[in-house]
Amino acid sequence: MRAPAYQRILLKLSGEALAAGQGFGVDNARVHEIAGEIAEVRSLGVDVAIVVGGGNFFRGVAEQAQQMDRVSADHMGMLATVINALALQDALEKHGAQTRVMSAIEMHEVAEPFIRRRAIRHLEKGRVVVFAAGTGNPYFSTDTAASLRAMEIHADAILKATKVDGIYTADPMKDKQATKFEKITYLDILKLRLKVMDATAIAMCQENKLPIIVFDLNKHGNIKRVVMGEPVGSLVYQGAD
Repeated sequence: MRAPAYQRILLKLSGEALAAGQGFGVDNARVHEIAGEIAEVRSLGVDVAIVVGGGNFFRGVAEQAQQMDRVSADHMGMLATVINALALQDALEKHGAQTRVMSAIEMHEVAEPFIRRRAIRHLEKGRVVVFAAGTGNPYFSTDTAASLRAMEIHADAILKATKVDGIYTADPMKDKQATKFEKITYLDILKLRLKVMDATAIAMCQENKLPIIVFDLNKHGNIKRVVMGEPVGSLVYQGAD
């Protein structure tokens, strides 16, 4: 069996991915499906870190949150990611993967505080590390948190899990004429204003030449296929320069 193409990955999951068809909350069956795929990748000897969003909880109160102070609303969003991280941790451990949740907001009873060297040590010991609470700062998305954590742990790539099979010129759900990019540069993402990750996250990856693979999470086995270097999804990279 050939070696994985990436030895250390940062998997970015949306909160909505954990909700599956429910749209709100956590779908236990779906979380276990995702956890099983992650555990399989970990069994290949790949270091796996995860950043999870909180949209499956927080998007439901987003309308009311518009009337709130932005900092308070963002803190609510960060706490939603902690709920998801704990659900994912439980599922991963039931699949035999040793797991640690590290939170950017200190809450010692439920998660370890994020300490970069400790996170790297957990990965070296074969544990799956789930990063919760974003960066711990308001005004920063979980996409930006994923980029930041990936660089801090020296990940080889960010795997951005979505509900479509890559990056398109437009939303393929709405525009049947949309065409898929097999590869696209960070600069083109920003120029075309494609909603892959927010501009801050893309700029950070560009500066540090960290590749991003955008792929369809709903096709079973895709996480492993990406890790093994199969041509799945779309690659965001530096380009000829």
